[in-house]
Amino acid sequence: MTKIIHPLAGAVALTMIAAFWLSTALTELFASDASVAMVKTAIPWGFLLLIPALAVTGGSGFLLAKGRRAGLIGAKIKRMPFIAANGILVLIPAALFLAYKAKAAEFDTTFYAAQTLELFAGAMNIVLLGLNMRDGFKMKGRFRVRQPDHIKPML
Repeated sequence: MTKIIHPLAGAVALTMIAAFWLSTALTELFASDASVAMVKTAIPWGFLLLIPALAVTGGSGFLLAKGRRAGLIGAKIKRMPFIAANGILVLIPAALFLAYKAKAAEFDTTFYAAQTLELFAGAMNIVLLGLNMRDGFKMKGRFRVRQPDHIKPML
């Protein structure tokens, strides 16, 4: 069961973070202040699904690792403290602050500085989670290159 839950929870978490990032970037670039406020005030509600998805991903990953710390598992485990710290120390506080500012229609320098920080930190988490997903696929053998029949040596 853990082998099903881990990739599913990880995909949900990565998809949500990417959706937060894209919706933020696109509304900032192309939409009205009202749309920006709507997106920024909606994102914290997404934490109700995102935080449990990340917790389930991390917990199930440690269970699947079974104490191993070498190779791709080790690389995934080493990334997790950075992902967690970035989320807890930067992304969640920034999202709450930006929701507060957006709800008050205070689109000032402080708002845009926090928005820039949030976009950079979010991009970093997307990359790190993507690398973890890639390594998970490698461990499952999903990235093996298959040679066409006409290239395989004949025995």
